[in-house]
Amino acid sequence: MANTVFGLVLAGGKSRRMGQDKALLQRNGHTQLKHVVTLLEQVTDRTFVSARNEQRDDPERHQFELIVDRYDDMGPIAGILSAMDEHPDVDWLVVACDLPNIDKTTLAYLLENRSAERPFSAFRSSHDGLPEPLCAVYTANSHVIIREFVVEGLVCPRKILIRSDTALFEQPDPAALDNINTPEDLAASVLEAAS
Repeated sequence: MANTVFGLVLAGGKSRRMGQDKALLQRNGHTQLKHVVTLLEQVTDRTFVSARNEQRDDPERHQFELIVDRYDDMGPIAGILSAMDEHPDVDWLVVACDLPNIDKTTLAYLLENRSAERPFSAFRSSHDGLPEPLCAVYTANSHVIIREFVVEGLVCPRKILIRSDTALFEQPDPAALDNINTPEDLAASVLEAAS
């Protein structure tokens, strides 16, 4: 029987290149954060938002069940490990908040095809063929592997998936995992700046 799956929206980034909080970017009158949370709620048993300690009182993030980072200066891995610490017996569908084209079909496909034997299941990037770690399933047991890499000083999620036994799938929609990092990316996307 497959493990329970919780959703984790990574919304703890500092958005330095964008110059504004990417979680608060707007689409159809709602934030991008709310959009991704809503998608995950449709395909997982329970959904959380990952945030840094200084974001815990942010009004937008505060609307959702928060998991506050327990680790400093580790990027997305801090959020993933913090979620695993809080709920160690579930698998996690981890999704970054800055994917304007992410859709339910893509998420459902990943969940339906995820490997029961491998610690990670992810899509191949449509740009370079490497694993996409910020729309991926991290099994409950994968925390041991992640911690081993962290102890070695490796905190890049992509490198962890590259160096691990990761099940890889082609994206149903090649643009679904395109992210936005700069004002130029924003201008070319369906999102708008926060008002």
